[in-house]
Amino acid sequence: MGLIHVELFATLDLVGQAPGGPEEDPEGFPFGGWQAPLMDEAAGAQVLAAYEGTDALLLGRRTYDIFAAFWPNQEGGQDDEFATLFNSVPKYVASRGNPDLSWAGSTQLGPDLAGAVREVRNRHEHVKVVGSLNLVQSLLREKLVDRLDLWVHPIVLGVGKKVFDGGAVPTNLTLLEPPVASPKGTVYLRYGLADGTPGTGDMSAPDRGAGRDD
Repeated sequence: MGLIHVELFATLDLVGQAPGGPEEDPEGFPFGGWQAPLMDEAAGAQVLAAYEGTDALLLGRRTYDIFAAFWPNQEGGQDDEFATLFNSVPKYVASRGNPDLSWAGSTQLGPDLAGAVREVRNRHEHVKVVGSLNLVQSLLREKLVDRLDLWVHPIVLGVGKKVFDGGAVPTNLTLLEPPVASPKGTVYLRYGLADGTPGTGDMSAPDRGAGRDD
């Protein structure tokens, strides 16, 4: 069985909407493209490294349409490594509509999303979910996320769709690597799904200060 990796860019208030450009969500969101001023060479290298070994993409309809219009025309350019990867691997699209699947290697998932994603995970080793917040929240609800790569950027927007809006269930995660900050202040966090659900405790318990001398 393979792994479902989610790759997300977010603000400090965990808005993940339209980081790449205004065209990603042209109606009702005033900050499309908020990520661009905060990108630097270190963060770009982190993102590229995170995609090593990817053998399939799992995308929501909106993200798929944006990618299908862009990446087939980028091979040989400054984003050639991403373009070559995205154009060559299978693409699985979660949509209730009828997407144009002209991008080579594209397949629409069936109405049983959870079952279809499990089949994709069994078929591939490293499946990447890029953006696609509605899809991510569905996967979180079904606990079908194995890895979560989160780049947290040093801005607060106050509006926009958040990474965990309405889709999360109580879940434990484990930090897989030490956090890494880029020169412009973006912090890269890599988590893995852990067993169980969050526990509770009492911060005023008598043993809270055990071992202190004051």
